[in-house]
Amino acid sequence: MTRHDDLVRPAAATGTAPAPGTRGPRRTVTRIDAHHHLWDLSRRPQPWLDPAEMAPIRRDFALSDYSAAAGEADIGASVLVQVLPDAEETREFLALAARSATVAGVVGWADLTRTGLDGELAALAASPGGHLLRGVRHLVQGEADPRWLARDDVRAGLRRVAAAGLVYDLLVLPHQLPAAIETVRAVPELSFVLDHLAKPPVATGELEPWAGLVRELAAEPNVTAKLSGLITEAVWDRWDAAALRPYVAVALEAFGPGRLMFGSDWPVCLLAGSLPAWAETAGELLTDAGLTSAERDAVFGGTAERVYRLEV
Repeated sequence: MTRHDDLVRPAAATGTAPAPGTRGPRRTVTRIDAHHHLWDLSRRPQPWLDPAEMAPIRRDFALSDYSAAAGEADIGASVLVQVLPDAEETREFLALAARSATVAGVVGWADLTRTGLDGELAALAASPGGHLLRGVRHLVQGEADPRWLARDDVRAGLRRVAAAGLVYDLLVLPHQLPAAIETVRAVPELSFVLDHLAKPPVATGELEPWAGLVRELAAEPNVTAKLSGLITEAVWDRWDAAALRPYVAVALEAFGPGRLMFGSDWPVCLLAGSLPAWAETAGELLTDAGLTSAERDAVFGGTAERVYRLEV
């Protein structure tokens, strides 16, 4: 059985494979997956995996598993993102990242409402691998209050995240975007990254009000976004590039390639498709949208490298 502490050191990216959806010149940049997870059920239960539809991913996923999938997509570096609201998980991820040739940064968890947040962030930074802590995330999508981000204690915590030099990943649903927009404006010193484009309703094909809210959020200069999580918002066994194209078009219009970054959301993406299949589809969509090679490189690496200050 694979475990979180598997040590896998795949060969460094050589920059010789073409970007997904393209043919032609060899690439000269490292491809980055800005969003993936790991978990070991024997170490830390994952209650969110209990529903029957989650059975395909109700097992352990270690770094060795991820590295194999990432290698098929020519991914040379990654950002490992928290799964549970658990500081111990974050410490484990940091220690793993320090031993890994693949994980270049970690987005962990910390309690934004805690009065001792400054000390908690400092302790994470001082822990083994703490130099790879690049951001913080909270599972806002699970909060019953659609205006949770607008709470005074939450915003005070976000300001402490900014003071610590970290990024904040926004994990929200469309109905939570109004509070996210207000919060981004209220904390302009903090760099926000929108996860999964706020999970648009791909399965129904609807665009509004999601599209208008995303455009409003993107108007704020301290926000970037991840082109991730879309295939699991589609009909899992019937999605194709055409179903995703309207949502990718909105993201490109709103953020531009310089503020978009590719993310696999592995292993959650396995509910609807493989990491290489999603990477290939994303590349095709970007190519079809008329992006230049340099612009595709930004989405597949440059934006994440800059925003998360990765050394790849």
